[in-house]
Amino acid sequence: MQQMCAFWSSVALMSGRYHGSPMVKHLPLPIDAVHFDCWLALFETTAREICPPAAEAHFVERARRIAASLELGIAGGQGVLLGIGERFRRDEAGELR
Repeated sequence: MQQMCAFWSSVALMSGRYHGSPMVKHLPLPIDAVHFDCWLALFETTAREICPPAAEAHFVERARRIAASLELGIAGGQGVLLGIGERFRRDEAGELR
């Protein structure tokens, strides 16, 4: 949790507290567009509930960029080159589709 707090402090407040590589942490996980959509929905709901509107917009915009970047990187790590507007998806067995 401390590492996540440092990450978001760096992302949202430019504090420089986080020193790490989020992509390396996410690459081995069997996640795809469905997971990012779920995470973003939860993140956006939480931000709406606890942040003033300007802070909510700030956090959500960054979260969306981070999710898109991670999804693109994970796809690339699996040898999948996504086109504009394409999403990275696996089947129920975790295989690429």
